[in-house]
Amino acid sequence: MTVALEKKTAKPFLKWAGGKGQLIEEIKRRLPPELETGQIDKYVEPFVGGGAVFFHIALRYPKLKHFYLLDINQVLIKCYKTIRNNPTNLISELKILETEYLKRDETQREEFYYQVRGEFNKYRGSARLIFLNKTCYNGLYRVNRSNKFNVPFGRYKNPCICDEKNLNAVSKILRKAEIICSDFEESDKFIDEKSFVYFDPPYRPISATASFTSYSKEDFNESEQIRLSNFCRHIDDKGSKFLLSNSDPKNENPNDTFFERHYRGFTIEKVKATRVINCKGSNRGEINELLITNY
Repeated sequence: MTVALEKKTAKPFLKWAGGKGQLIEEIKRRLPPELETGQIDKYVEPFVGGGAVFFHIALRYPKLKHFYLLDINQVLIKCYKTIRNNPTNLISELKILETEYLKRDETQREEFYYQVRGEFNKYRGSARLIFLNKTCYNGLYRVNRSNKFNVPFGRYKNPCICDEKNLNAVSKILRKAEIICSDFEESDKFIDEKSFVYFDPPYRPISATASFTSYSKEDFNESEQIRLSNFCRHIDDKGSKFLLSNSDPKNENPNDTFFERHYRGFTIEKVKATRVINCKGSNRGEINELLITNY
């Protein structure tokens, strides 16, 4: 019972652009009932990102036997593996970074932030990734064409850099999972008729100025979105169930029928979400997003 209660506290350890914490209730209502009955015993997430849906499902569906988490972002996947395999050393490194950061005034914190950012771009490291995520602007992960992390300083007064309790709980949950750095199509080898697949790709931009897809040095462009839609049809043919989240282009252009065309025959539903990443504060607020299912 103690372990179960500890696991209940597990939550995403990174703030990730497009993270699904705010849509969990909408997603929960649309999960296939076979997760409860055991007819589905495998969960596959080819764009794991912050992992909010994985944590929700892994904690609540004990009949699931297999979990496969994939992402093309090498630094992110390394961080997942580090937390799963060696949380003690990671927590020790984070505590040092947290102490060094919090004892400084704002000017010194900014200098320290850019020092760590420079080190991260040379040497990477999971502790540095989490530190930057907790102290950078809006908690973004963004890289340039040279694969250098380039998000500016965030100016938070008292950020929680080392959440030791959550990291230990996350480590326990991740021991259930295979964690793989790869393109989403590599997940095909794990998918069969007893699988539930959740896709949370970099969203298709809803306007010319809304293109925030640089989670890795490779852009997830229009042709990638079409490749993903074809892959969804492929796994539908295999008998698996999938749920996919994406942007609703009709927020900006009511004549944009991309999803109706490429996901014809599937269920496409609009849900409300809050846009929190935009360079203009006036452009943040409630918008529609899409949840697409084949069941």
